[in-house]
Amino acid sequence: MSEATAQSALAGFRAALGEPSPGAESTTVPAVPLPARLPVGPLAWAAVQTASLALGALAGAALVALDPARIAAAYRSDRHLLIDGSAPAVWSPLSGFWRTADGWVRTHGNYPAHASALVRALSLHEPTASALHARLAERSTASVVAAVAEQGGLCVAVRAERPAEDAALRVDPVIRWRRGYGPAKRPLPGPTAAAPLAGIRVLDLTRVIAGPVCTRTLALAGADVLRIDPPRLAEFGWQHLDTGHGKRSALLDAAAQRDRLDALLADADVVVLGYRPAGLERLGLSPARLLAAFPHLVVAQLSAWGAPERRGFDSLVQAASGIALIEREENSTPGALPAQALDHTAGYLLAAAIATALRRRADEGGGWIVETSLRRVAAELLALPRNEEPSSDAPPADPETQTFDVDGVEVRTVVPAVAWAGGPTRFAPPRPWGGDQAVWR
Repeated sequence: MSEATAQSALAGFRAALGEPSPGAESTTVPAVPLPARLPVGPLAWAAVQTASLALGALAGAALVALDPARIAAAYRSDRHLLIDGSAPAVWSPLSGFWRTADGWVRTHGNYPAHASALVRALSLHEPTASALHARLAERSTASVVAAVAEQGGLCVAVRAERPAEDAALRVDPVIRWRRGYGPAKRPLPGPTAAAPLAGIRVLDLTRVIAGPVCTRTLALAGADVLRIDPPRLAEFGWQHLDTGHGKRSALLDAAAQRDRLDALLADADVVVLGYRPAGLERLGLSPARLLAAFPHLVVAQLSAWGAPERRGFDSLVQAASGIALIEREENSTPGALPAQALDHTAGYLLAAAIATALRRRADEGGGWIVETSLRRVAAELLALPRNEEPSSDAPPADPETQTFDVDGVEVRTVVPAVAWAGGPTRFAPPRPWGGDQAVWR
């Protein structure tokens, strides 16, 4: 069933790109060791294969068999990351599942602003797990979610899956397309198997796994990727090192230094957006306005929910979409997928969509907008056949890795999951966060 499920997912992803499936006879589908009731392994293989096909096609490269251990490790890259020999602390004490008076909620307090919002919303006397646990046990789920939202924090009710809601989401493809009326055809600068995106410039305005996984994949394929962050919104060091491979990183205030940002956009081929639409609109960076001002661009947008203004992360989408209860052991705390699979899948799918849009820009001209969301990926996963019990194949405990020196810090990370004939098999190292100039090479 696993192989058929993976082939079905691949066919769906390729159809969303407007591309034919390569056919079962031309692809080998290994069992990816990401055990869960939901078919995370087949989903991961299909997403990585979709990106591999789209990138390899730019240079006419042949298919190669994907390594299941590499895919599993890439989807769990944060768990294999070592910084100077130590694993970083990934989760805040205020992030997790919590029992309320009438159910369960999932909170996300990793970023300081979100942790502060939880403390304010629930009048915690101290920002600790024990204080949060005691307070939530006294209150209803609905009142907790409303109070946290009012303070700008992140908390969702843990819900059962809603098949009708998922079916409505699946009416639209997992990747949505819009074409702009842009300039004439723009040939790809010089794709080779080793670097299908050589000469392509990508402006990365994303944070937190999905967007960075997408742009990390584009950098692997030879693109010049420049990540821009606001000076006043620091990124976790470990998170940047986990997903910053091959990219340059610069700080720029998009409001105060708009002329510099516009100069970057004018010479970019792709811009990848991961911030909330209201903030992008305020800065004149919505997809429609970007394409109007820079009609040659491929604009790629990621969101958690697909809804305009709702903040979210993979863990929250899992909880709210029904995944957490499906993966729950009997009479226990709600469960989770064995990886941030919604984030990683969305990242690989968006990388595939960008590669496909660049090829269409070369063949047909025009600019393009491509979009997906974690919630839409969840709906895709929930439609696939599932297991009564998780498979017994454990993820690799000691996967293939590579080690970098990043500004005097030793960083051990996993190796790429995407592959095509003649393509790269190792990442270039991350740069120090904010350590580069906001200019193209």
